[in-house]
Amino acid sequence: MFRTTATSLALALLATTAQAQSSGPIDPARLSDIVKTMASDAFEGRSPGSPGEAKTVEYLTAQFKALGLEPAGDKGGYTQDVPLARFQVKDGGVYGLTLKGQARSLERNKDISASTLRPVDQVSIANAPLVFVGYGVSAPERGWDDFKGVDLKGKIAVFLINDPDFEAQAGEAVAGKFGGLAATYYARWTYKYEEAARRGALGALIVHETPGAGYGWSTVIASNGEAFDIVRADPAKEKVLLQGWLSGEVSKELFASAGLDFATLKAQARRADFKPVALNGAAFSADYGMSHGRVISRNVLGKITGASRPNESVMFAAHWDAFGVGAPDAEGRTVRPGALDDAIGVAGTMEIARAFRAGPRPARTLVFAAWTAEERGLLGSEYYGVHPTVPLETMAANLTMDVLQPNGPARDVVLIGSGQNSLEDMLVKAAKIQDRTVTPDARPERALFYRADHFSLARRGVPVLLMMGLGGGADLIEGGRAAGDKWVSDYTAKCYHQTCDAWSADWDLRGAAQDVALLYDMGQELANPGVWPSWKPDSEFGPVRDASAAKRAK
Repeated sequence: MFRTTATSLALALLATTAQAQSSGPIDPARLSDIVKTMASDAFEGRSPGSPGEAKTVEYLTAQFKALGLEPAGDKGGYTQDVPLARFQVKDGGVYGLTLKGQARSLERNKDISASTLRPVDQVSIANAPLVFVGYGVSAPERGWDDFKGVDLKGKIAVFLINDPDFEAQAGEAVAGKFGGLAATYYARWTYKYEEAARRGALGALIVHETPGAGYGWSTVIASNGEAFDIVRADPAKEKVLLQGWLSGEVSKELFASAGLDFATLKAQARRADFKPVALNGAAFSADYGMSHGRVISRNVLGKITGASRPNESVMFAAHWDAFGVGAPDAEGRTVRPGALDDAIGVAGTMEIARAFRAGPRPARTLVFAAWTAEERGLLGSEYYGVHPTVPLETMAANLTMDVLQPNGPARDVVLIGSGQNSLEDMLVKAAKIQDRTVTPDARPERALFYRADHFSLARRGVPVLLMMGLGGGADLIEGGRAAGDKWVSDYTAKCYHQTCDAWSADWDLRGAAQDVALLYDMGQELANPGVWPSWKPDSEFGPVRDASAAKRAK
C-alpha cells in the first residue's frame, strides 16, 4: 500500500512539475515583478489623462527600450498620441421618474448610472416619455427589427441587455438566431447606445441584469461618472444626450407602474413581431452638471523589424489603463490598481518581447502594443485601427492578453470567441505541446470577444486571438474546474474593476506563464512568411479581410 501511494504521489509531482515547466522562456517571477510595479499605489490606478498615466507611459517606454525594442509610435518614438474627449458627471445632480403622477427620485450609483458623451455643461431633461424597445436590435440579415419605425425623437429608449435569443426557451423561433448564449455585437451596450442615436432618441437607458450583462452593478458604476470617447466632428449627431443604466429593481418598478409585467415583456421581446411599448403614465427627468475637455493619452508601441518580410507583421498586445482613484472601499482604499486587468497582460507582452529578443531576428516584424483607454471603450486600440503604424492588411495576427488567472498550472486553456478563425487551430496545437487541451468559453453570453482590444483589429479584418482567464474557470491542477470556476466567480463579483484587483505575493503565476507561452509559441510560427490565418466562413469579419487579399504574399 505504501509503495502504491508513494508511486502515485511521485507521478502526481512529476505531472505538476511538467506543467510548471511548460511555460518555456516565460518566467512567472518576472511577470509578478512587472505587475507588482504597475499595480502599486505610485501608479495611481493608471487612469488615462491622470498623473498615473504619465508615470505608466514613462515606465513602459523605459522597459521597451531596455528590452531592445525599436520605437513603433509617432515621429520615431515609442508613443502614439490618442486624442480623447473626457467627461465627468458632477456631484449634486437630480434624477427621477414620474410614475402615475407621483415623483420617484433616483439615487445616482444606486438606482441609476448616467452620463453623456456630448461636450455640454449641463444635461437637462424634463418629463421625457419612455419607450421600451426590447433588445433594440436592427438586424436585417437575421430578419429582425425591434423598432418597427417607432419615432424616438424627444424620448428615452429603454433597452434590455444582450441578444433576443439569450433567454430563449426550447421551441421558441428565436432560439439560436443570434448564436444562443454566444453573444453577438448586438448584445453590447455600445451597440444599443449607437442605435438609439441613429434613431434620434433623446436618451438611452439599459435595464441592468447581471446574467445578461456578464457583470454586476458594481462594474456598471466603477467609472464613477467618468467617461471618454475619441474626438468626434459632430458628437450631437453620433451620441444621445443621456446614456446609462437603470438598476433591475427600479426597472421592474417602472414597468409595473405602467401596468406592465417585466417578465411578460421580456418574453414578447424574443419574438420577431415585437413592437415597441410606450410606458404610459411614466416620465423621466434628469438635471446634472458635466465637466468636459480634451486630453492627449498615449499608446506605447515597440517592434522588432522583420529580417526578410518587414512589411508583414504579428502583433502582441494588452492594455495599460485601469480605473484610477475612486471612492474609498470598506478598508479606506481608493486606488483601483488593475493588477490582473490588465497589468498582467502588459507583463506577458513584455515577456514575449524578451523571449523573441533572445533569439534570431524573425522574418516578419513583431509589434508590441500597450493600449490606453481600453476600460473607456477600447479607445486606444480603436484609434490605432484608424491610424495604424504598420499596415493592417499585412498583419498576420493580433494576439491579445487581458486578465490571466493567478492560480497555478492548468490542464486546459479557455478559448474566447470559439469558431472565429484558424488561430484557434494553432492554439490547439500549441496547447498539445504543453500537454493541455482547449476548452470553449463556458459563458459566451458575456460577449467577452467584443469587450477587449483585439476587437478593434478584428473589425478591420485582422485575425485575432484573445487570451483571457474570465471565459470560464480553467481546469486547475490544484482543485480542478470547480476551483477555476470559483476563482472566476469571486474575482468578477468582488474585484473586477475594484480596489481589490491588487498584486498578491500569494499568486501562483505558473499558469499565467503557460498561457503567455502559448502565444509566444504561436508567434514563432506566425513570424514565418506565407503563414496567413483566415476567418471561418461564417465569421462577420471574413469579408473585410477578403477585400485586401491581393496585398498578402504567399
